[in-house]
This record gives sequence, C-alpha cells and structure tokens, in this order.
Amino acid sequence: MVHSGHRETGVGATRIEFQLRVWIIVGIIALGFWAPWIAAWGIGQRISLLEWLALEVSRLGWVSFAVATPLLVVVAALLAAVAAVLRVWGTAYLGPGTVQHGSMQAGAVLADGPYRFVRNPLYLGNWFMFAVMALLMPVSGAICAMVLLTIFLLRLILAEEAYLTGGLGQPYLDYRRAVPRLIPLLRTRLVPTGRKPHWGRALLAELCPIGIFLTLAFLSWNYDYRLMVRAILISFGVSLVARALTPGITLENSRAE
Repeated sequence: MVHSGHRETGVGATRIEFQLRVWIIVGIIALGFWAPWIAAWGIGQRISLLEWLALEVSRLGWVSFAVATPLLVVVAALLAAVAAVLRVWGTAYLGPGTVQHGSMQAGAVLADGPYRFVRNPLYLGNWFMFAVMALLMPVSGAICAMVLLTIFLLRLILAEEAYLTGGLGQPYLDYRRAVPRLIPLLRTRLVPTGRKPHWGRALLAELCPIGIFLTLAFLSWNYDYRLMVRAILISFGVSLVARALTPGITLENSRAE
C-alpha cells in the first residue's frame, strides 16, 4: 500500500477539507436542520420538506395529502435502502480502515463489487443518505444543505480522482474510461480481480446509513419528525463508536471515501 500526501488542485478539495470531511458534512447537515435564518429574518417556515412536498402534490391534484405523505415516506425509505446498500457494499470491498482514513491512499485500482459499475459508490451512497435526511429539514434548510453537500462531495471526488491519476497512472485512466463517475452502469464487462468482501466489518462501520433506513422504514409512519431526527442522531453516535472499535483492514486499494 502506498501512502502519500494529498495533491491539491484548483477545483478539488484541499488536504484539510479531506481530513475534516466528516465534520464538515456534519456541520452542513446541522445547519440544514437548524436553518437559523427562519427565526432571525423570517425567511422560510419550520415545515419539513417531506410535509411540504406532500402538500404540493395534493395541491396539484395528483393524489390526496393522506396518500401523498405515505407515498413519499415509501420513496424516502427506498432511497435510504439504496444509500445503505451502496455504503455497506462499497465498504465491504474497500475496507473500513481505508474508508475512515484521514488521507487518500493509492495502491492498486479497485475494480470489484460496486466499483465495477460506478467509480464512487460510497459518495453516491452518501448523497442519497443526505437527500433522505434533507426530507426532515425545513424546506430552506434542505435546499441550502443539499446544495452545499453536493458541491462538497464533488470537490472531494475531483480531488481524489486527481490524486489517483497521479499515483496510479495509466491503469486508473483506463478504469476511468470504463466506469462512470456517479451514474452506475447496468452491465459491465470489467473483469473482477477476485477481492473478497468483509461484510461483518462493513456492517459495523456503516451503522449510520443502516440506522437511517430503519428509521424511515419503521419510525416514519407516525410522522413524528422529532423522533426520527433523534433516531438518526442516535444512529450517527452509535456508528462513531462502532467505527472506533472496528479493526482496520489492510488492503491494497485505490481510494478513501
């Protein structure tokens, strides 16, 4: 495994951004839920994006509010399931030690598991997970958070791709041409290298997206948004403890997400 410094680029995230990526993301999500401009300047209302969407769908006359709300909850639960699957699947092949590492790493191109279909399954899973959490935020907070989070994720991806291109050279360039950045292939001709997944450690390392899915699947039907937010916060706290206790896996890898 090769460990080296993060090469900064003009559009990609800086070294310090990558090292503090978890806390930057947490800060943006907290800002979205807090939405201080609502109380300070009266911009927007304290109505969740999920409830607002249900009201808008009912106003358009597509379905009644009583139908729109559970329908949106089902969609949110499906998005949460996609996020959890991508995060667990990607971490199983990449290894929790690499996923949680404070700096980028380049050893060999990873072309197994979800990495055969999309180059950044973990970042894609993150985006879906953030979108689900945004449904519980005030509308203006959700818009602000998703814009900032999308920009930040893209900065992380661009910085990582520049780093891996410089560290791995032609093999990674060939991989980039064969596999899309964020829109997964339905079929791939990429031959797997035979790396074995570590499902147990991956499940422990990804308790947060799993917890978000369980929250949407089982706690959302009473429409108690405060309860759901508490459950998500508990999932995040438990995931931090689990990550700290999960032994790292030493793998030759191509990225840290």
